[in-house]
Amino acid sequence: MGNETIQQASVTRLAKPRRKGLLGLIFSRFFIIVLLILVELAVMILPVILLRDYLHHFFLGLAIFTLIMMIYLFNSKMDSTAKLTWMLLISVLQVAGALMLLFTQTNFGHRMIRKRAAFTIEETKDAIQQDPQVVTRLRQEDSYTDDLLTYLNRSGCFPAFANTETTYFPSGEEKFRAMLQELAKAEEYIFMEYFIIEEGYMWGKILEILMAKAKAGVDVRVMYDGMCEISTLPSNYCKLLEAEGIKAKSFAPIRPFISSHYNYRDHRKICVIDGKVAFNGGVNLADEYINEIERFGHWKDTAVMLKGDAVSSFRLMFLQMWNATVLEPDFQEAFAPACSDNSMVSHPSGFVIPFSDCPLDEDKVGEAVYMDILNRAGRYVHIMTPYLILDGELETALKYAGQRGVDVKLILPGIPDKKLAYSLAKSHYRSLLDAGVKIYEYTPGFVHAKVWTSDDEKGVVGTINLDYRSLYHHFECATYLYKADCIADMERDFQETLAKCRPVTKETIEGTEAFYKIMGPIAKLIAPLL
Repeated sequence: MGNETIQQASVTRLAKPRRKGLLGLIFSRFFIIVLLILVELAVMILPVILLRDYLHHFFLGLAIFTLIMMIYLFNSKMDSTAKLTWMLLISVLQVAGALMLLFTQTNFGHRMIRKRAAFTIEETKDAIQQDPQVVTRLRQEDSYTDDLLTYLNRSGCFPAFANTETTYFPSGEEKFRAMLQELAKAEEYIFMEYFIIEEGYMWGKILEILMAKAKAGVDVRVMYDGMCEISTLPSNYCKLLEAEGIKAKSFAPIRPFISSHYNYRDHRKICVIDGKVAFNGGVNLADEYINEIERFGHWKDTAVMLKGDAVSSFRLMFLQMWNATVLEPDFQEAFAPACSDNSMVSHPSGFVIPFSDCPLDEDKVGEAVYMDILNRAGRYVHIMTPYLILDGELETALKYAGQRGVDVKLILPGIPDKKLAYSLAKSHYRSLLDAGVKIYEYTPGFVHAKVWTSDDEKGVVGTINLDYRSLYHHFECATYLYKADCIADMERDFQETLAKCRPVTKETIEGTEAFYKIMGPIAKLIAPLL
C-alpha cells in the first residue's frame, strides 16, 4: 500500500484532481428525466388553471398531436425496438416526450460536427487502395469474408490487409507496457484518440513520453471525447497539453442546454505511432483499466497491436476525426503514402480488416459484423462484453445460432459498473438460455473487453459493446481478424477467463436479487435510450 501511495504521489499531472460536479449532475439521465417530468406536469396543470373553459379543445389537440407523432414514428427509419420505446414515452408524456425526441434527433449542439465528420469520411473514402491480390486470396478461402469486405466498404475506406503482424493483449496492464515501449520509439508522429483520459499513474507515464517526444520535434496529437470535460478533465485541458507542445482536441465538447452527451460520442480507442504500429481495443487511458485502482473488482480488458500495412487504416481513422473538428480540413495527410517499413513485420499472418462505425449513416456496421459472425459460424462463437442491451435483430441472431447447434458462450461482468444496465442484461438471460446460448459472469469483477472469436478462424477486438449506445449512437472502431495467429491467443484467453466465471442457469435466474428482477423488465421499455 505504501508503494502504491508513493507511485500515485509521483504521477505527472497538468491539472488538479477533480470530481464530477454540477455539470455532471446537469447532464445526468436523472436530471433530464426530472426536468421532463416537470415540463409534462406544467403542460397538464397550467391549462387546467388558465384554459378551464377550453379544456376539451386542449385535450383534443393533445390527442391529435399524439396520433401525428405515432404516425411519424411508425414510418421512421428507427429500429422496431426504438420505435416502441418512443411510442410508449410519447403516449405517456406527450409534450415532454416529443421535446426529448426532437432534442435527440436534431442534436442542435452537435449538428456542425456531424456535418464535418460526414464530409471528411466521404472525402477520404478512397484514401487507401485495396490490394486486389488480397481480395483474390480471400475469395479462394471460401469463408465469405470477401462478402463482408464488400459490405464494409459501402460506408467507408476499410481495405483488407495481409502483410500485418498481430499481437493480442489479454489485459490492460499488458497493453500499457507494450504501448510505453512503442511510444518511446516514436520518431515522426504519435496520434492518440481515446474516449476517456483521466490523470493518474497510467496517463501520467504516457504523458511523460508524449511531452519528451514533442520537445524532440515529434508530431504529437491527442484527441479525447468532449464528455471528459464533465467527468475527468478540466475544460482547459487542451490548452494545458498545447503548452507542453502537444496538439490536442476535445471531440464534440458538451455545450450546456444545446447538446446532449448521449449521442455522437467518440467511443474509439486508437494509438498510431509513425504509421508502423497501431493499438486498438477496449482500454481507455485511466487507472482502473490497468487495475492501478479498483472500482468494480478486477478490471478485465483486452487490446490488439498491429504492425504492418493495416496500421494505415487506423491512421486514416484518426485523421478523419481530427479533420472533422476544423473548418478547413486538410486531406493531404490522409492521402499521403503510409509507412511501408516491412522490417517491422516479422510474423505476418492471416488477414486484418480495421473498420469503424459512424452513427451518421444508416449502416449499423458493428452490429452487421457481429451478426455475420453469428450467422456463418459452424462450431462456436465466444463473446466477452460488458453490456447486453440487445435490439430484436441481434437477439434473434444470437438465439438462432444457439438453436442450430453453434456453441454460443457469453461472458459478462460479475460485478457491474451500472446497475440499470446490469438489470437489462439479466432481462435477456432466460430467452437466450432457452435458445441454447450459454451465459457466464466474471466472478472477480468487471469485464470491459469487447472480444469475439469463432471457429478458430475469425475474431474481433475493438470498442463496440452489445448495447444501443455502441451499435447505434457512437463513433466506434474495431479490428476484424481472419486466420491471424493471435486468434488462438484470443480463444485461449476466453477459456482462461471462463474458468473464473460462474455459469448462469435457470436456478440462478430464480435467485436473482429482487431489484434486478423488477428493474430489468421496466428498463427494457426504455432500453434504446440507455
